[in-house]
Amino acid sequence: MANLWMEADRYQIKGVPDRVKMNQLNNLLHDALIATEHVEKCAILDRKEKEQRAGSPGFLISKEQIVALQDAFKKCSIIRKEGICFEEKNYKCTRADKNSIYAKGLQSNEGLIATQTASLLIVASYTEKMFPSVCVEAVEKLTDYFREKGR
Repeated sequence: MANLWMEADRYQIKGVPDRVKMNQLNNLLHDALIATEHVEKCAILDRKEKEQRAGSPGFLISKEQIVALQDAFKKCSIIRKEGICFEEKNYKCTRADKNSIYAKGLQSNEGLIATQTASLLIVASYTEKMFPSVCVEAVEKLTDYFREKGR
């Protein structure tokens, strides 16, 4: 049986391999976001380690892109004016604060949602055929779940 232990204010499960934890996060992403059919791609990122912890198939975010997202949360007023670039696409920012960034494509109706907790970044995108409001609601609910868990 796995034992809980605490290190640096983070609960971890001792004895459970990282690949099992990552699989659980991937399942959570699928159930909470992809299953809505209004999230195209999504990922959970570790803010401290600047690594991707889970993601939808084929959605890999580089360490440089993670750092850029973290910086965007620190420069909300700037990205509200200038927009944000993610995966070589430019987006107009429709909301930016210390917890959430919502952005819409300049050339299309696709968009990007990014939220953060104390230790995680959650990123999701939607296409023109998807409802942005459903994507936002799903991402914010998942973010609230992690906040309640102290993550």
